[in-house]
Amino acid sequence: MKTETTSERIAVEALKILEREGADAVSMRRVAQAVGITPMAIYHHFPNREALLNFIVDREFEKFLEHMLARPQRGSVESRLLGSMDSYISYAFDRPRIFDYVFSQPRPNARRYPDDFRARRSPTLNPIADLVAQAMESGYLKRDDIWEIALELWAHAHGYVMLYRGGRFHLSETQFRALVRRSFRRLIHGLKA
Repeated sequence: MKTETTSERIAVEALKILEREGADAVSMRRVAQAVGITPMAIYHHFPNREALLNFIVDREFEKFLEHMLARPQRGSVESRLLGSMDSYISYAFDRPRIFDYVFSQPRPNARRYPDDFRARRSPTLNPIADLVAQAMESGYLKRDDIWEIALELWAHAHGYVMLYRGGRFHLSETQFRALVRRSFRRLIHGLKA
């Protein structure tokens, strides 16, 4: 049985606070108290709040990527693209406050387009870009800028999620997901070769 390190316990408790109350509620003192260590002891593991938040964000990106890659990577290009976007939407519904912090709030070390994305520093957009590249190579999609198309797909999903969460739809989650899938199909068909 693997023993959890103090750093891991700190990250777990910080993540719990982040999910329950949002990023502003995550303080070093509060996390230390939740873990059962002194406020000064937490600094032996993370030099500051930003480093702690960056650590848990990186772990969340890994979890999200695992979730995306757990989907079968077979079927049509369209079904694989839709599956990737479904994973993104599921993450937004399952982990709303973490989603907000990771994808919707300014963060000092957040990856930025174009440099970070084109340098493949985005663990969550890389698989989308790879799928877009394969689709262009096979002739399924028109040749275009791979990263711009991947970003367009992501922005499309993100926009729908933000509008839904902002109360702009009077739809159940199931109805909303069906709407987004129809919209994605239209978008993908517009990009087809």
